[in-house]
Amino acid sequence: MALPLRSLTPAAPDPILGLTEAFKADSRPEKVNLSVGVYVDDSGVTPVIPSVLEAERRLLEKAGSKGYLPIDGRPAYREAVRDLVFGADHEIVASGRSATAQTPGGTGALRVAADFLLQTGSSKTIWLSEPTWPNHPQIFAMAGFALRTYPYLDESGRRVDSDRMLGTLGSATPGDVVLLQGSCHNPSGVDPDPETWAATGEVVVERELLPIVDFAYQGFGFGLREDADWQAGLARPGLEFLVCSSFSKNFALYNERVGALTVVAADSGRAASALSHLKIAIRSNYSNPPAHGGDIVGTILADAALRVQWEVDLAGMRNRILGNRAALVDSLLAAGVPGDWEPIRRQRGMFALLGLSAGQVARLRDEFAVYVVGRGRINVAGLTAANLPHVVASVKAVIES
Repeated sequence: MALPLRSLTPAAPDPILGLTEAFKADSRPEKVNLSVGVYVDDSGVTPVIPSVLEAERRLLEKAGSKGYLPIDGRPAYREAVRDLVFGADHEIVASGRSATAQTPGGTGALRVAADFLLQTGSSKTIWLSEPTWPNHPQIFAMAGFALRTYPYLDESGRRVDSDRMLGTLGSATPGDVVLLQGSCHNPSGVDPDPETWAATGEVVVERELLPIVDFAYQGFGFGLREDADWQAGLARPGLEFLVCSSFSKNFALYNERVGALTVVAADSGRAASALSHLKIAIRSNYSNPPAHGGDIVGTILADAALRVQWEVDLAGMRNRILGNRAALVDSLLAAGVPGDWEPIRRQRGMFALLGLSAGQVARLRDEFAVYVVGRGRINVAGLTAANLPHVVASVKAVIES
């Protein structure tokens, strides 16, 4: 029996990770990779932050077992994640109407969410923002969802078009799933304001939609609680939704694959029932989560001193990104690059969207060795004092010509 015929045709490379392979093969000394969403310091290195180093030292000294974790992860980890997402005093925590499961990264959480919803009778239609992270449509299409999109940015690409977004979601069929990014929107860096989040919550209730909140960058925008401002619109008593968390960015644990899926139900009984179905989705996929990364996060969040150190580490990464945003805008304006750049200064998270055409993105790569994604999505953290002048000059060249 041969492999399926289509497997003999090479698949297209991943639109983001594939660029990194091309970047590594590029011999030009001036090359700059702004495509992959990985935090780097000013020397271009992704650091292991001090709080993580200390947590790993403690885990090594403890030398625990390598036995299987529970299907949904360690209870202490799950509780710590829930409290981090909502705050320990939130109504959702106090009422016990949520259930959290540890997953292999935020991507794993999204896939478990997809499987869980379909196996429990969800609508097979999911609405994604246009634009969105390129892996979102892949994950949900492979799981079996039909994809629909709602407009997200206005014509400038610098602001949320709330009227068109809400109008489109208002046409969704009751029961449809809608994917919302909680903060630091990927790829644009543009987030809804409080009024838009409140209005989104109203549409969700009126149309009986089921939200999935992709909360991959908590604390990377303006702060842990500041980045949870979406909760004012969605985390209302009785409303049911899902939250996918990732700790790749805010703990710099990219290769440990640490994440979580939290189901918020109308009451504690429905939450417990949801958890039983989550376990089935996990068991039939990867069986149980890896331990080390989750143990790092759990150790840090459970220890008061380590938690303080982690928040200092996180603030350092966040402040560098905010500083890079300001430096990018100042440099673009000083160089006289045509465009509406000032809003980038006030955006949130790792990404900014330059609003380039496919041809301009190709020219940046082919002529100037500057690697960006899609319509000019850049990883702001990838900018350094050394490469910023070359990046700005290259962007100016492709825009002006």
